[in-house]
Amino acid sequence: MTTLGYDPERITAGGVAGEVARLEAQAELTFAEELRILVDLGLPHSGPLVDLGCGTGSAAKRISAALPRLPVLGLDVSPALLSRAADGGVTVAGAAACALPLRSGTVGSVLMRYVVQHLPGPAPVLAEVRRVLRPGGLLAVVETDEELWGLAQPTFSGLEAVHRKAAAARRTTGTSRRAARQLPRLLRECGFTDIVVRPFAITNDQVPTHDFAIHLGPDQFAPLVATGDLSLADLSHAAYCWNRFRSDPGAWILLLGLIVAGRAPGGPARTPRRIT
Repeated sequence: MTTLGYDPERITAGGVAGEVARLEAQAELTFAEELRILVDLGLPHSGPLVDLGCGTGSAAKRISAALPRLPVLGLDVSPALLSRAADGGVTVAGAAACALPLRSGTVGSVLMRYVVQHLPGPAPVLAEVRRVLRPGGLLAVVETDEELWGLAQPTFSGLEAVHRKAAAARRTTGTSRRAARQLPRLLRECGFTDIVVRPFAITNDQVPTHDFAIHLGPDQFAPLVATGDLSLADLSHAAYCWNRFRSDPGAWILLLGLIVAGRAPGGPARTPRRIT
């Protein structure tokens, strides 16, 4: 979703094509774990689903494949990303998150993956989501936190400083990688009920180390060199550390994400189904 804090042409190396590849790799890495939680929260019985900020439809197409009876609509404001979503067979439409082209009380569930971190003021968007949800409808927000992202061993001298500079630069654009910690209170303040926080994790014991490049590799820093927020030396050091890390047979990564979910008021009490 294109907002003050997100421009698909400048989020990673390679412009829009690079961002399309990043979004697909991101979903391939973690969405199976996310989906287990979404099913536990009752997603299969909460249609139609709106994937708000769907981007290329990487999550929407996986939901449609796993839950073929669940109607799914992807909404995003970026024509460049939406054209890729349409190519993938996902039903999509252009829309701003604060003015959804949907009637009040007509949606069963809304999914927002890594969207809130790019919203300078999320409350109007969450209020709009509440408007379109039916009573008892589900909102599920997938987010991360820059201070609770996971673990990586070994560590490398100087790399943490590069990450700190990058985080500070992103915050000036309206992006906050601390969005996850704010979400339970934000949802409560916007009138959502039955709020839960569910963590998910994946390690390089499950998938190859190189699959974590979208989170730990140097491409994320290239646009910040172009804006002057990082130096070429910073980028070079990040690339050096990543190449050492991925070639180390003893390297270990745990990547952590959070799903914060709530329901629009007025629905029946629910007990989430447990997945074993």
